[in-house]
Amino acid sequence: MKIKEAIEKGTIDLKVENIESPKLKARMLMQFILKKPRQYIIVNDMQELETKQEKEYFLGIQKLKNNIPIEHITNQKEFMKLNFFVNEDVLIPRQDTEILVEEVINIANKINAKTILDLCTGSGAIAVSLAKYIKESKITAIDISQNAIEISRKNAINNQVENQIKLIKSDLFQNITPQKFDIIVSNPPYIKRDIIERLEKQVQKEPKIALDGGYDGLDFYRKIIKQSYQYLKYRGYLCLEIGYDQKIDVIELLENEEKYSEIYCKKDMYGNDRIVVARL
Repeated sequence: MKIKEAIEKGTIDLKVENIESPKLKARMLMQFILKKPRQYIIVNDMQELETKQEKEYFLGIQKLKNNIPIEHITNQKEFMKLNFFVNEDVLIPRQDTEILVEEVINIANKINAKTILDLCTGSGAIAVSLAKYIKESKITAIDISQNAIEISRKNAINNQVENQIKLIKSDLFQNITPQKFDIIVSNPPYIKRDIIERLEKQVQKEPKIALDGGYDGLDFYRKIIKQSYQYLKYRGYLCLEIGYDQKIDVIELLENEEKYSEIYCKKDMYGNDRIVVARL
């Protein structure tokens, strides 16, 4: 079977199962199987696949039909123009989160921030991106999952910023020695517990620990907001990703703490409220 024919068949198979972006995923899978870039696939689409390649490709299509995310098959995800290793132990980085990273970079440049704490680091997408784009920055990244810590370390090494990142296994602030940071950033679990089972099937394949924000989705915000001021320098910033419907609740939590000012929210590219920022 030729490359073009395999991709066309794969696309149809995925479309029948109502898999989102079937053509894109069919092509990305082919790139992964052949270990070739997109341009190669386009130029050489009449090339015959080897029997082994064809078999591997359609095994991958079957996994996609079973709602396994393409990122869990290829173990790759681009974020902030960097490449990240991901698997079923970490949340797949979303483009929405780039808004959070870009805002932290803007703040860091404005106040000359160098020390940043990343809570719930997961794959390390936020920590690694900040280390890459903020000159001479020192990032402390924590996660409760040891597997996530190891993946973050791998991504730090792959992106050549391992010397800028200190990784700590910790339940939020629990294992952090007393110190003050210029910025604390977090994309915590924020999905309401009873909604998780109604999410897209592909999202349900991701670690529940990275999704579950408790009964009302606000558990982590309460803990972070209540403790973060102890770890922030005077006039330091707290930057949080939020769910599209959590702006009022999170701002209320910040206001009730009576330690934060200059609170504002920014939307993502789809017009949804996506981050809340506050200054100590």
